[in-house]
Amino acid sequence: MADNQKNKEQKMTIEIKAPALPESVPDGTIATWHKNVGDAVKRDELLVDIETDKVVIEVVSPVDGKLTEVFKQTGETIVSNEAIATVLEGDLNQKEPKKTDSKTKATAPAVVEEAPQQPATEPFVSPAAKRLMEENGLSSEQVSGSGKGGRITKEDVVTALEHEKSPANESEVAPASRLPTAGGRIEERVPMSRLRATVAERLLRACQTTAMLTTFNEVNMKPIMALRKKYKELFEKTHDGVRLGLMSFFVRACVEALKRFPAVNASIDGNDVVYHGYHDIGVAVSSPRGLVVPVLRNADHMGMAAIEQQIREYGEKAREGKLAIEEMTGGTFTISNGGVFGSLLSTPILNPPQTAVLGMHKIQDRPMAVDGEVQILPMMYLALTYDHRMIDGKEAVQFLVTVKEILEDPSRILLEI
Repeated sequence: MADNQKNKEQKMTIEIKAPALPESVPDGTIATWHKNVGDAVKRDELLVDIETDKVVIEVVSPVDGKLTEVFKQTGETIVSNEAIATVLEGDLNQKEPKKTDSKTKATAPAVVEEAPQQPATEPFVSPAAKRLMEENGLSSEQVSGSGKGGRITKEDVVTALEHEKSPANESEVAPASRLPTAGGRIEERVPMSRLRATVAERLLRACQTTAMLTTFNEVNMKPIMALRKKYKELFEKTHDGVRLGLMSFFVRACVEALKRFPAVNASIDGNDVVYHGYHDIGVAVSSPRGLVVPVLRNADHMGMAAIEQQIREYGEKAREGKLAIEEMTGGTFTISNGGVFGSLLSTPILNPPQTAVLGMHKIQDRPMAVDGEVQILPMMYLALTYDHRMIDGKEAVQFLVTVKEILEDPSRILLEI
């Protein structure tokens, strides 16, 4: 009998492992444990955040039960599929029947009865949003879900908290993270996130190991702005609410230019030059954790609407911290739009092993000479940073001029000329 009981206990103990990481991500760091040893957990409830150099991965409980052991503490490094904790299955399920039996004579378990009722009464709440709501004492009634079917995302909770503007929460956080200096002034010391540290290290390495050079040009955005104004509503109706933005024009223009100048689409691997027969365009997106670069796979086969839809989905995922590692791996060319933050001119840094990156900037009205007359036109500066080891100055300039010509005459995209 004793042996049988031991076997049952062993079967009920579930080992929680770190997720399988791709080859480009060798390890991760335990960022935050959201449950302590001995705490009851429900199925799909968030247990721990694992931070990699690209994304934060949420690990949830596979069963109802109790967290019995933690192998890796906050700040420790983990590798792919490494055991990090154990959950004893069944504790919650043993308690629930006692409560339901005393109140109702229904033969079906309480879980079965509640399951079909939840979608009708409460919207689905993502694990990250649920955690943030619990930390700030918000209920689902206080948050408006913007996701599909009223799904509540982390961004929705952040928006609700901004409206609340609770001074109590601010006073609780400030003393814990701020320390007075010798002169009585306040300093705040915050550990650098793994993503920020990795980005900093890669940018520094890019500056030290590549022969970066930047060439500039300017684009008259009036034709594209006029086209967007003319077809904005029709485009949105035709493509189920997808808005016609600027990025799709730039992606398509870059793809056409990359076809003509394959060296700009290439990468360097040791002493070899790799010419890619496809066009995976990375689009730099700002997230609460820093800059991330999700990739549009086979952008040369994507239409304008597909590009806009994919970029919008990436933006939403970046804000919610839901971008998958696979969505940010690879890329043969990158586009970075500093114009959304008001940047007039900048020199973007390469994203190795890529050999070029295009920097977009804000659109600003400027007086321009056109056919001997001065006209006020919406102009944008473009900056192409390239690795001079791989790309000659002539190729870089011609590539950027091609992008400029296509953008100033968008019909070239359709005609591929």
